[in-house]
Amino acid sequence: MADEAKAKGNAAFSAGNYNEAIRHFTDAINLAPTNHVLYSNRSAAYASLNQYSEALTDAQKTVDLKPDWSKGYSRLGAAHHGLHQFDDAVSAYKRGLEVDPNNETLKSGLADAQSAQAAASASSRSRAPPNNLFGDAFGPDMWAKLTADPATRLYMQQPDFVNMMKDLQKNPSNLNLYLKDQRVMQALSVLLNIKMQTHMPGDDMEMPDSPPKERKRPADETESVKEKKREPEPEPEPMEVNDEDKEIKEKKAQAQKEKEAGNAAYKKKDFETAIAHYSKAIELDDADISFLTNRAAVYLEMAKYDECIKDCEKAVERGRELRSDYKMVARALTRKGTALVKMAKVSKDYDPAIETFQKALTEHRNPDTLKKLNDAERAKKELEQQEYYDPELAEKEREKGNECFKEQKYPDAIKHYTEALRRNPKDAKAYSNRAACYTKLGAMPEGLKDAEKCIEIDPKFSKGYTRKGAIQFFMKEFDKALETYEEGLKHDPKNPELLEGVRSCVQQINRASRGDLTPDELKERQAKAMQDPEIQNILTDPVMAQVLKDLQENPKAAQDHMKNPSVMNKIQKLISAGIVQMR
Repeated sequence: MADEAKAKGNAAFSAGNYNEAIRHFTDAINLAPTNHVLYSNRSAAYASLNQYSEALTDAQKTVDLKPDWSKGYSRLGAAHHGLHQFDDAVSAYKRGLEVDPNNETLKSGLADAQSAQAAASASSRSRAPPNNLFGDAFGPDMWAKLTADPATRLYMQQPDFVNMMKDLQKNPSNLNLYLKDQRVMQALSVLLNIKMQTHMPGDDMEMPDSPPKERKRPADETESVKEKKREPEPEPEPMEVNDEDKEIKEKKAQAQKEKEAGNAAYKKKDFETAIAHYSKAIELDDADISFLTNRAAVYLEMAKYDECIKDCEKAVERGRELRSDYKMVARALTRKGTALVKMAKVSKDYDPAIETFQKALTEHRNPDTLKKLNDAERAKKELEQQEYYDPELAEKEREKGNECFKEQKYPDAIKHYTEALRRNPKDAKAYSNRAACYTKLGAMPEGLKDAEKCIEIDPKFSKGYTRKGAIQFFMKEFDKALETYEEGLKHDPKNPELLEGVRSCVQQINRASRGDLTPDELKERQAKAMQDPEIQNILTDPVMAQVLKDLQENPKAAQDHMKNPSVMNKIQKLISAGIVQMR
């Protein structure tokens, strides 16, 4: 499964095993080659190994698959930046800001790319080494790294911490002002990759924009500094937390363990155990609605649809209170809709499910949800057709249509034939008769569609071929009409209407072959032919272009071409269309 491979890749990335992450993301891409998030994550993994060319390829693929996703442009900008393609990096970040003007990561990346762009344009001699050894830590990927690391993710919700990091990003030399703040020390350890802490990725984890970079010192670094560099960096002291915060943190950790246990039980189809674990997780941490949606999934498997719906509704309500990720809210609504579809098979009412899927799509347009909506709408339509199905009433309506047809009341006849088809959608005769009405009213496209449906339902019904052939003949598509009549003769070789149709088509095609068409007829036929996709394909075929040239300049080569049945058939179509005339 692609999701399983993706989860393994996320875990490997979080642990700093970038080669392993690339391998898992590649496996996931092979299973789901149109999933833009997979290319984005692999791009981040490549960038973590400083393989920016590969990162750029995946970033471009991400943008191609999902041009309205700002994260793709962030990946693209970071890859270009890593390759020192600063102009392209600036362009990528600007394109991303057109999609998401308020994206802080893109704004920061753009500022850094523009700074690098300006520096690159100056003389290399005028460049001075950075006066702050930690300057590289506060680059364009700073916010992504801090958000991705579990130790610093919580700090991102603290305004004073965010303001300090913004100041350091603009003025790294101000670092000494904040060294007493343990949060800054923790952030610095993450940004310099001094200590990497592992964590379990969430259901919808995304990777950071660019890799943790190894800090480089100037070439003229003093021996004393080099000696210090060999010494291990001191680990930052842990943040002091009060008892209440500590208890909350412990409960959240325990809730995650209960969730993992529930997932394991669910995979083993031990549903009662899974429910017990998810229920315990909900008691420990009611701020994570994934526990509710997971328990709803178990109830769904157990066919306890009412319980499933209750959990989904509670997840939606709680998610909106907490302003949870819209994808999680959409997932809860989709799961509720799935339960309602199951119930609709008994209640025969698909409207609640359809409405729920539509709400889910307003939260997040997920392909799986869209498919479920289409399936529900199709099931509703099929149910309505089944309830309306009545062959006897269909026969009566068709007879009424026949009477109207005889009286030349063609619009009324169409109404009766349409009602007959609603009562019995598989009535080939009703389609044939309605096609005849459309022909009388000059509605050739509608008549052709009905004739083709008639043949589809009953390929041995000769009248379907005569209807279709007559419409094509009237539209002066003589070669297509001839094919239709000949196909009908395979099922009914002695049918007089089909035989007469063949004779009439051959007569018209021969007129074009002999050049007997009037200038107006020729002009009309050519204009119509040029709108035919089949004729257009023939004329744009390089092989046929050479054949047509040989017909004019090299008769001997032309004779060789005519021995090819496929070429001869195409030439005949061009002759019939008035494009080619034989003298």
